[in-house]
Amino acid sequence: MMTDSLVAHSSEVEKADFYRKTYLHVALSVLAFIGVETILLKTVPVELIAMMFGQKYTWLLIIGVFWLASILANKWSLSQSRSTQYLGLGFYILLEAVIFLPLIYIAVNSAGVNVIFQAAMLTISMFAGLSLVAFMSNKDFSFLRNIIVIGGFIAIGLIVAGAVFGFNLGLWFSVGMVLLASASILYETSKLKNTYTTGQYVGAALQLFASIMLLFWYILRILMSRRS
Repeated sequence: MMTDSLVAHSSEVEKADFYRKTYLHVALSVLAFIGVETILLKTVPVELIAMMFGQKYTWLLIIGVFWLASILANKWSLSQSRSTQYLGLGFYILLEAVIFLPLIYIAVNSAGVNVIFQAAMLTISMFAGLSLVAFMSNKDFSFLRNIIVIGGFIAIGLIVAGAVFGFNLGLWFSVGMVLLASASILYETSKLKNTYTTGQYVGAALQLFASIMLLFWYILRILMSRRS
């Protein structure tokens, strides 16, 4: 059991240690995602991948399960038990690898591996830039919370409607989601000091990792649409 203090109430050394551990876990999460995704692409039958995005109700079911499981993973990652925290983070990485499987498969076979590399570089650059803005400006980005929540519900509604009624959400939806993911990165970065305790770097890393993956998803979709 851990009895850590809020990062805001900690010494500069403890804050630095918390930030270092948080971003180290974000980097390790990304590497773990790449490893798991590579394994899935090599082992999951093509027919199963096609079924994931070929049937609209199957995809909606996958999204629903992903959302519910993400809530559970997030809860675990903020547990007082270190082992439970890592269980939550590992579970979430696996969830992301599964949900990304059809998109990565389509990208590789329609646009090539280079488009994934380009999307990854753009995502890393944007994440680094937004993180610097959040840290260097010392601005409180908590006002973004309501925007992110409302925007998230609107996005889910549009995704469900698009799947049910069979219409393409288009380029501008992806651009809007990139903006929403960017806002999420600013918000989650500004939360590091005031929301988490010094022992919750695993949970903090999960939130940042989730925002990065959302950003990567829609940057990749934008790049793929430009090549089609």
